[in-house]
Amino acid sequence: MQVLEFLVSGAVQGVGFRPLVYRIAHQMGLGGAVWNEPGGVRIRIVGPARNVEQFGPRLRAECAAPARIDQLRILSVSEVQHTEPFRIAESMSDGARQALVMPDLATCPACLRELLDSKNRRYRYPFINCTHCGPRYSIITGIPYDRPQTTMRGFKMCEKCQAEYDNPDDRRFHAQPNACPDCGPQLELLDATGKRLGGGDWALRQAIAHLRDGRIVAMKGIGGFHLMCDAKNEDAVKELRRRKRREEKPLAIMTPNLAYARLLAKIGDDEAEMLQTSAAPIILLPRRADAQIAESVAPHNPYIGLMLPYSPLHHLLLHGFQGSLVATSGNISDEPICIGEQEAIQRLAGIADIFLVHNRPIVRALDDSVVRMTAGKMIMLRRARGYAPLALPLPLETSPVLALGPHLKNTVALAMRDRVVVSQHIGDLDTLESRRAFEQAVDDLQMLYGEKPDTWVIDKHPDYASSLFAHRQGRNPIQTQHHHAHIVSVIAEHDLREPVLGVAWDGTGLGDDGTIWGGEFLRATPEGYIRLGHLKQFRLPSGDGAMRKPIHSAFGALYACFPEQMPALAMRLLDISGETAKTLQTLIEKAVNAPLTSSAGRWFDAVAALSGICRESAYEGIAAQRLEHAMNGANGSSLYPFDIVVEAGCVVFDLKPMLEALLADRNAGVLADQLSLRFHNTMINIIVRLADAHRGLPIVLGGGCFQNKFLLDSTIQRLREAGHAVYWPQLLPPNDGGLALGQAVIAARTLKSPRQT
Repeated sequence: MQVLEFLVSGAVQGVGFRPLVYRIAHQMGLGGAVWNEPGGVRIRIVGPARNVEQFGPRLRAECAAPARIDQLRILSVSEVQHTEPFRIAESMSDGARQALVMPDLATCPACLRELLDSKNRRYRYPFINCTHCGPRYSIITGIPYDRPQTTMRGFKMCEKCQAEYDNPDDRRFHAQPNACPDCGPQLELLDATGKRLGGGDWALRQAIAHLRDGRIVAMKGIGGFHLMCDAKNEDAVKELRRRKRREEKPLAIMTPNLAYARLLAKIGDDEAEMLQTSAAPIILLPRRADAQIAESVAPHNPYIGLMLPYSPLHHLLLHGFQGSLVATSGNISDEPICIGEQEAIQRLAGIADIFLVHNRPIVRALDDSVVRMTAGKMIMLRRARGYAPLALPLPLETSPVLALGPHLKNTVALAMRDRVVVSQHIGDLDTLESRRAFEQAVDDLQMLYGEKPDTWVIDKHPDYASSLFAHRQGRNPIQTQHHHAHIVSVIAEHDLREPVLGVAWDGTGLGDDGTIWGGEFLRATPEGYIRLGHLKQFRLPSGDGAMRKPIHSAFGALYACFPEQMPALAMRLLDISGETAKTLQTLIEKAVNAPLTSSAGRWFDAVAALSGICRESAYEGIAAQRLEHAMNGANGSSLYPFDIVVEAGCVVFDLKPMLEALLADRNAGVLADQLSLRFHNTMINIIVRLADAHRGLPIVLGGGCFQNKFLLDSTIQRLREAGHAVYWPQLLPPNDGGLALGQAVIAARTLKSPRQT
């Protein structure tokens, strides 16, 4: 008899992998054992040599999502005289932690059938789950993934649940959150002060009644609280916006099923499939003209964010409500999502009218992920529930590295061996609450994977909260340039091995010369970069404050191009007072809080303001978003002129001719849709021109500007038509949410062969 011992790494814990191993071994007549350990799943196979040799290929062939085998490594081969029946052994806690922590998984079809089956013992039980679905990352406290290392450890299984848990032929075999109405978590309904009103199914039905009456319900889900209201009720949606202090940013909608979602948005086959995956993200979709939803859900926006119910509680709520619900993060704008009942009562006071809660603790906050389709591929805009913290492969082996990410749209990352784990979306680090969430994420990754990296890496901007945190910890971190990290993130995702031409377009990032970059062309590898070109710089009055005031970007661009006509030109074009114009001009001329910037993002803001589309921003990026939406289906290839000059060895794109032509169009009465279209075409043409000058280099697109669907789709198309290979972010966001991966890879390369970046 041959004995073969494997170590399987990947997504192999908490996904029904051991029962799969058990079934295959029994069907093949093999003995041995399988067990969880920190490094993954250990398998010991005993039997005739021919059968033993066939086991590995069959396991790979039958392994299906959400399980995933990254590596099946043979540890030893030996001989024995006798075999024994195959069994599932107890988990081991020693060893290096290589097993992946699984994300939370949407309710599977089998559990959904049971949930709505009046004859099933789990009928209308809001916490039904099995090895194929349910909470994972939101409840885990340690590896290996076993019930004592989850927040379910406080719920002792009843005899029936225990029998399922112990039966290898049951789909709830070792389903760590396994529970039923007799032994598991329970619902409660609380009033706005936290007073208990009742529990169980009554609480759920009452919450539905409150939603029908136009009230706002805070519901505790898997990764935190949702604030919910009737998506058709304009008054309710407006009141939610007022209370949440969310002026204009779109609100996500949850619909009972795919058929209902199709009444609200245009949904292609790829989007329909994505909505129904175990990740169950929010997908940005074109809104139908006859969609029965409140205008305030997504004002001035042709897209809406749709998702389907992904937890049993959401299914029951939507099934009972029989309509669409706004389902937005349970927080005040710019703060992390609430995860605890008392925290929610305090922080959501004055927002929610009623609280639907439960007593299963949540370990870490997880927002809903946001995706969209671009160039036939999914692109991630916010990576959180359903995707985090699945690991990405590293293109090299590394000692542990902790990447602390940027200041805005923060994520952190832990690189170890041949993989990197990127945290869930944390958000902007402007508030005390968000910085606490950031610090917890840093601790979480190190705790879950048992690593305490000596090497930390940060953005070179000295004032980012993530950078300041590293220095407070007494670290001497590796510093990375912001836009280089954007490009390296895409290089790593696509495993590109040769130098690339990186187009890093975003709103801000500290450059090597102390100015604000953001319209960059870099010849880049993970080891370093050369700045080949950029958009011509202008002074940005009010600095970072201009992110919410597009007229400041417009003033800076006008002054750079037509200084002799200022401030009168700006007063006429931007409809600002003489006092405001004088203040902004003084900032520029004295170079006080008016940094030089090459930012593409600020040019989008400037054109939005000059086109009369957006003067002030309720949140970062809205001006560019409105500028894109202003095209409203306009098409054509007309564009504006620009000049190309060489300064200090860099190709510089001077947009003064563009601005002159755009203002002439405006004076001639050309509508905003054409102004926007010609501007977008101009920016795309700039990219293609530089790509043509560096033919042979793969083109990599990164940075927040490429969240713009028209810009990204059209740039990809134009580059492909010109014969270029082009790559863009897909598994991580193009915005700063993908930056930590690039930081980690740069640091790993630096450790291998130290070099100035």
